[in-house]
Amino acid sequence: MRVTIAAWIAVSLLAIGNGHAAAQGGPSCDRTCLTGLLDRYVEALVARQPSRLPLASSVTFTENGQRLELGDGLWHTVTGKGGYRLDMADVETGQAILMGTIREADTATIFVLRLGVTGQRIAEIETLVIRNKDAAESLDKIATPRRAWYTAVPEAERHSRADLVRIANMYFSGIELNDGKGVYPLHESCARLENGSVTAGDPALVPGAPPTAPNRTRTSCLQQFQSGVFFYVTRIRDRRFVAIDRERGIAFAFAFFDNASGDARHGTLRDGRTVSSGPSIPWTWQIAEFFKIEKGLIGPVESVLHQVPYGMGSGWSTWEDAMSSRPHWEAVASK
Repeated sequence: MRVTIAAWIAVSLLAIGNGHAAAQGGPSCDRTCLTGLLDRYVEALVARQPSRLPLASSVTFTENGQRLELGDGLWHTVTGKGGYRLDMADVETGQAILMGTIREADTATIFVLRLGVTGQRIAEIETLVIRNKDAAESLDKIATPRRAWYTAVPEAERHSRADLVRIANMYFSGIELNDGKGVYPLHESCARLENGSVTAGDPALVPGAPPTAPNRTRTSCLQQFQSGVFFYVTRIRDRRFVAIDRERGIAFAFAFFDNASGDARHGTLRDGRTVSSGPSIPWTWQIAEFFKIEKGLIGPVESVLHQVPYGMGSGWSTWEDAMSSRPHWEAVASK
């Protein structure tokens, strides 16, 4: 189901999950504390000892959208740390994010971790385990995330939390409504690293990334959107903007990209060409994505994704939100 253009910039102030960390008393967890808890989680995971973690009295744990007992799933099969890690901290709401690699059964595997922290204890654990060896090995070879992810935006130029969500959400809506005629807030230096490969922009902007395949035409992020090439994506739903970092201009979201197939596979590009694209069966991608935003424009983009059952939910949303294209995020006043 398509959404109206007005919904491109509508941000619903709905709470996600079981509520976020800042709220529940005890000493607050600053940036160092939050990233330190990411370190402790990885150490405990590799040791297969969840008892090492400072947990809240009750904790919710999911892996690939399925609620499990902490210590199940990847905890049984992990064999070592990976070679790539991009992380961020949302001090205002007590959220910590890691997107990188892990070793599972001695094989490179993509790993995404979200921690919701109450005081200095972990109350929510959301993980994605993406078993794509080639993509994980590519990230391990890149080894070091782009410097922009850790560079502060000048204080006078920082966006509000609501604006960071609004601008990042325009990226999702630009794909879902893709006719090449929308408003796309993409900087000319935008480069998208997706599952370890540069799929838009100049690969030189991502040091260590594999070169563009010889038979592939390199296009900028803006050119892709203006071409209408994403016509086959029928819906981007359950857009959960779970972490925002105003200091560094970063928005992080989980979402699902639905491809309904059938007639949706056939479309007309902006240049008039009629083409068929996308999967031939109903298909959903589960995605985790970082956006760096400065002066109202999206620069670096980084995502990991894998196929999941069509229409699957995250395990953290109501059914109505899971099926909706409306963005939702934590109910925290913008500053």
